[in-house]
Amino acid sequence: MKKWIAASLIASVMASGTALARIPDPVRIAIDVPYEPFVERAPDGSLKGFEIDLGNELCKRASLNCTWVEQGWDGLIPGLLARKYDAILSSMGITPERERQVMFSIPYYNTPSVFLTSRDRDINFDDKASLKGLTIGVQRGTIRDVYLSGQYADTFNIRRYGSSEDADNDLKAGRLDLIMEDLGVATSTLDFKTQDSPFKQIGPTLSTPTSIFGKGSGIAFRKRDQDLADRFNQAIRDVYADGTYYTLMDKYFDYDLSTPPDGMSRPDK
Repeated sequence: MKKWIAASLIASVMASGTALARIPDPVRIAIDVPYEPFVERAPDGSLKGFEIDLGNELCKRASLNCTWVEQGWDGLIPGLLARKYDAILSSMGITPERERQVMFSIPYYNTPSVFLTSRDRDINFDDKASLKGLTIGVQRGTIRDVYLSGQYADTFNIRRYGSSEDADNDLKAGRLDLIMEDLGVATSTLDFKTQDSPFKQIGPTLSTPTSIFGKGSGIAFRKRDQDLADRFNQAIRDVYADGTYYTLMDKYFDYDLSTPPDGMSRPDK
């Protein structure tokens, strides 16, 4: 009996140790660079942007030692599953397809997607036949790529890019008729809202259907790493509750992209 009790105690301690070991030190967080204003490279080579500031604050709140790992968009989920890093904080929309592969935190932001073209172009989205043969740029593997592939594969000539920056640059160079982009990125990189901008929005602003565009952007984890996800979920709630989230948001955006959890309201409003 004593041997059995001792063995049970040892097993219990080992199980507890295993549970604690599920949170690594450091926690390696993957991000796709650049994706202004969410992440970009500073002149000294360091990373900066909304998601960098937010991620660092979340790690602080969760008492985690975190490091950033740069990873191209196409390889983000495969790299997580291959244990190259422990989480993805890179504007990844929470969609049913991705939820089959990974576990997400609660959303930390949500922005719609927009179509942009040169200001001197006349493109009519209400006349789908007139869109036939136009070349549209989009970042490969994003929710916008999924949307275009499903809705416009027989209409647009879809040109896919490894980064949103490459698509934006080709629009600037006149090699594309239009692009589909995240609103936040488009506002930062193409400044399309000002009257003297060479670019303008056309067509609809899209955030539905949720089966494609998801419920907002969340942090992705391997499905077994519930303890780590719980730490980040609480940290997200904390930065919303005391207003830190809004201070960071207002630093980078002139519009609201918040997704306050549990019905929280902005403290300073």
